Amino acid sequence: MKMPIKLAFAVIVLFTAFFAHAESRGDQFVKQADAALESKEYVKARYCYLKAFDAYNKESQMDKAIPAAVNVASLYHRESYYKEAFEMLTNAELSLNEYEKSSEKQLPGLHYPIARERQRMYLKLRKADSARDHLERMATWASAANDSALNVDLLSARANVYYTFGQNDKGDEAVNKLIALYLSANDYDKANKCYKDLIDMAVRSGNVKLTVRAYEKYVAWADSVAAVKADARYAALQKQYDDANATIADRDSSLTARSAIIIGLIVLAAAFAAALIFVSIGMLRYMALSRRQKKAIATAREHNELKNQFIANISAQMEPTLDTLPADLPAAKALKEFAAHIQRLSDLEATQTELYPTEDVNMSTFCESLAEATKSKTAPDVTVSVNAPKMSAPVNEEELGKVLGHLLSNAAEYTPAGGKITLDFKKRGPHNIQFIITDTGCGIAEEERDDLFKPFATVRDLTKGDGLGLPMCALSVAKMNGTLRLDDSYSHGTRFIVELHP
Repeated sequence: MKMPIKLAFAVIVLFTAFFAHAESRGDQFVKQADAALESKEYVKARYCYLKAFDAYNKESQMDKAIPAAVNVASLYHRESYYKEAFEMLTNAELSLNEYEKSSEKQLPGLHYPIARERQRMYLKLRKADSARDHLERMATWASAANDSALNVDLLSARANVYYTFGQNDKGDEAVNKLIALYLSANDYDKANKCYKDLIDMAVRSGNVKLTVRAYEKYVAWADSVAAVKADARYAALQKQYDDANATIADRDSSLTARSAIIIGLIVLAAAFAAALIFVSIGMLRYMALSRRQKKAIATAREHNELKNQFIANISAQMEPTLDTLPADLPAAKALKEFAAHIQRLSDLEATQTELYPTEDVNMSTFCESLAEATKSKTAPDVTVSVNAPKMSAPVNEEELGKVLGHLLSNAAEYTPAGGKITLDFKKRGPHNIQFIITDTGCGIAEEERDDLFKPFATVRDLTKGDGLGLPMCALSVAKMNGTLRLDDSYSHGTRFIVELHP
């Protein structure tokens, strides 16, 4: 009789251990993913989160499966793999819908992070309509979930979208609501972080007006909060003082007791006075610092405007003098080109927030025409080749042609006879394309690389070039929503990479 009981108990233990192990697989993968993320092993982290999602989804643990799926999508879109990221979110949403249907439960709080991640990607892709559409979806899910944390996150998302697409008034409205929520809960740290995030976002976007306005709002808020905190400290000390007075009234009227209380009041009053002095000194120092910072920002902005104005006018001021010099004089020709380049550089700096318009261009034909124009500038027996598929991409053909033409001309100038110049086109993702210009020339010295894209970094003989070509190219590429960089890892010549996000 005892053997069957022991056998049944052993079977129960084995089944319990098996199911406990199956249920914990998702947790194990999440721990591995978190550790990989901490050590910046993003591919491993993405793989482990994906495995965690599969494990949780299999066990219908949707409250854990959806966050894992969102993490997978976030890591995909971090590397500009938008197609894979959107597919991951779609799969997660389908699984969630099937679970809701089978369980007859509605889980709006789990739909919200899916919509939130999509909204982040549309914002990064600068698709205004899609980003705003997902804001409304997020609002629907947050309302249905009746979760205050989601409402706070929604306000933050609204502010980010509105500021990104130039709707500053609506952005201010969302930030003010968010700050009001934090202040109503006396959560000054979160309110402070909210303002700092707003300033960081403005700086990253290169919006000078928004940066100054955000900083002024932050300084005004910080001043008011300092006053509120001082009032709170004063009220607390006043309460202690009142409590001490009440204690005196209730205690024994003996001389010894009254003397002790009087001494205590004197000590408390001294502490109260010291605290007030400390708070006052702190507020005065903070106000002085804030004023200095405001003045510094105003001065820097004024100097920047004066610099732009000077650069914009310098070529016009130089032109009458240059016209008096012989046109065939190399120095005169170099100065005229220098003046034109200064004007071009000024125009590019003043319009950095205005992106160039784009249209679909055949990449193979475009690259071949640039290579053909370069062949006449090369040394004997230099090979100019193109690797570009027959596909179209949205670019500004004229401005991109100027940038790539300049880079190819530089390659032709510094590539010796018998060398090779290559123009490659690569599509790295749905909204990520690259143009790679490689030559087998002498390369660029290590000490010159840091200042490669900085104008006026070195004193030059203008008859041998003014060094403004690469800075102008970098500013032009920025107006195409892209970057221009030197590939430091290439050691057989020079390689420049133009990366665009159309």
